[in-house]
Amino acid sequence: MALENYRDISVGGADVDSGFQFEFYCQCCDRRWKSTFKPHRMGQFSGLLMRFGFLFSSVRSAGYATGNFADMGAGGAKAKAFDEAMQRARTMYTECGGCHHGVCDDCWDSRQQECVECVTKERQGAALADRQQSEAAATASNMTCPSCQCVTAGGRFCGECGYDMASTFKSCPTCGVMAARNARFCGDCGHGF
Repeated sequence: MALENYRDISVGGADVDSGFQFEFYCQCCDRRWKSTFKPHRMGQFSGLLMRFGFLFSSVRSAGYATGNFADMGAGGAKAKAFDEAMQRARTMYTECGGCHHGVCDDCWDSRQQECVECVTKERQGAALADRQQSEAAATASNMTCPSCQCVTAGGRFCGECGYDMASTFKSCPTCGVMAARNARFCGDCGHGF
């Protein structure tokens, strides 16, 4: 399986600096490694002829001709350089099975066989699920009716007195004014709830 955490920094075509090089990087911490520069001699020779082509017209046409040959031969040489770089990069980077990112040894958890980002996400997800479960259990066990103080199993109305458990307000039975659900006395007439 080929790593995908690379970019091609080769200089192609008929250029004096023609050659192949690839840069690999960790997709967690962005640590980088460059493969060794593999010169493309035919491209370099063509580039040299092209530079001196302005002096002699016959050299210029030879430069164009060798440039075409250099472009044709570059594909195989580039593939070979890439294969060598990929073999070396496989010893330095590992592909995570969870997120499919290429990561360096520092970002690889060998015990979990995943990158540290995936391990962290799993731990955060498990902690969130535990917290939600404990909150739900605490809420279910602490459900008591504010009117009659009976323990309820949930639902909108109290099974003992019929109190509306979902409302946030209650009305005074004496004067009908709305009061907060946790109010102990009516703010208008002083009736005790």
